Amino acid sequence: MTWRNTLFSLLAILSAATTGAAQTGTVRSDQQILVQLEKDWDAAFRRRDVRFIETVLADEFVATYSNGSRGDRAKELELAAEFNLQIDSSTLDDFIVKIYGDTAVVWMSQHLVGPSKGQRLEVTFRYVDVFVLRAGRWQCVASQSTRVSAS
Repeated sequence: MTWRNTLFSLLAILSAATTGAAQTGTVRSDQQILVQLEKDWDAAFRRRDVRFIETVLADEFVATYSNGSRGDRAKELELAAEFNLQIDSSTLDDFIVKIYGDTAVVWMSQHLVGPSKGQRLEVTFRYVDVFVLRAGRWQCVASQSTRVSAS
């Protein structure tokens, strides 16, 4: 065998090994990463995990809340730190995730269940969150929520 045949054989073996590893490894798409990030953010908010939320929110984060008011990163972190409502259940679903290069838009619904004035309260919100990919991680730069139902 010549050195060229040896090199091609070695490259073929390495290529096969790499392909096999990629097929058995779990590779998540950006859509899956963003859906999981939304779920983790929701859980972190309910347990007042401000440190985690700091990693999700970009410095220039702006929220438009369901009552029309706005908040920045500091306000959102303050809300998370002071959160003290009883939530029996929080479910996120109806995800639509669109990726535009280093920018992503996530639409989703959040269904909350908990007590209010001695009664069971169910509320649904719809969200639009805008993320930017920075240094290999997604950060939220904008969020808007709309209350769509209560029962």
